[in-house]
Amino acid sequence: MSVEKFDLTQTITITPAAASHFREQLQRNGGAGVRIGLKKSGCTGFKYVIEEVPAPEENDVTLTLENGVAIYFSREGAIALRGMEIDYTREGVNQTLKIENPNVTDMCGCGESFDIKIQET
Repeated sequence: MSVEKFDLTQTITITPAAASHFREQLQRNGGAGVRIGLKKSGCTGFKYVIEEVPAPEENDVTLTLENGVAIYFSREGAIALRGMEIDYTREGVNQTLKIENPNVTDMCGCGESFDIKIQET
């Protein structure tokens, strides 16, 4: 059995469009950073929680984007977020954060919740 070590700040990829969206929202609302996490929810198991926060929580890892936006996530949840990419898309009048997470193994029919498989190495 081997233990893989990885840089926690390389867990999440934020596209330039998403980084710009986060910066605009923080400037508008006065938040210090964006916290990304998971919460037990729905019929499949989890949902993402993305919120503007005034400061990181005690055990959070901080990822500072090129535009200065601070992204926070918990050390404990990092393995479930590893490899995740967040993009901000606009299609006509619709705008949304699009999340791709290679750890997602199942989603409920309505798209509200998902299950994850943690890759043990």
